[in-house]
Amino acid sequence: MARIAVIGGSGYAGRHIVAEAVNRGHSVLAIARRIPSERHQGAVYIEGSLTDVPDLLTQLEGVDVVVSAVAPRGDMLGLVRPNIEALVSLLPEGVRIGVIGGAGGSLVEPDGERVVDQPSFTEEYKPEALEAIGILEDLQQAPESVDWFYVHPAGGFGQWNPGERTGSYRTGGDVIVTDAEGESFISGADFAVAILDEIENPRHARARFTVGY
Repeated sequence: MARIAVIGGSGYAGRHIVAEAVNRGHSVLAIARRIPSERHQGAVYIEGSLTDVPDLLTQLEGVDVVVSAVAPRGDMLGLVRPNIEALVSLLPEGVRIGVIGGAGGSLVEPDGERVVDQPSFTEEYKPEALEAIGILEDLQQAPESVDWFYVHPAGGFGQWNPGERTGSYRTGGDVIVTDAEGESFISGADFAVAILDEIENPRHARARFTVGY
């Protein structure tokens, strides 16, 4: 079993990843700026922030995989990209890092335009989407020794549309995953299933992938 640290472990994506990892028997460290009142039994919760990389590195000592589930929104807008870049540059060799991005960086079709560039994309979410894309670009330029993966959830992913755990999902490479009606959705629980499957059986070494139904 792996020792997994989830930065942003109290957020929507983070708490589902923590729950799935614990349920699979992994050793899980959930790092959050504020320890939540509702915690998943079996995980260790500690206070920490992506904005304090030196302290974070101390907390991450001994982990096998680090997952950043911190979204660049609100007071974190503009802070996630530079701090992930700093963290990646200082992580010990052999520690894999996974980053939860947004749907905006997905492509609408193979070799096509990005979702964020479509007229239908909400303007107020563009800064967050573009910063998330910048994180991916930084990872793509990281030294070959850095083992990473980056995940674009479906468009309908969030606490406003939670869904249920079915244990199933589809991946779409660079292209956003949609169903037969053109809808893009993934529940928080099934998104976590995809993340843990990637951790346990890596199929996207130094690559991004999309997840949906």
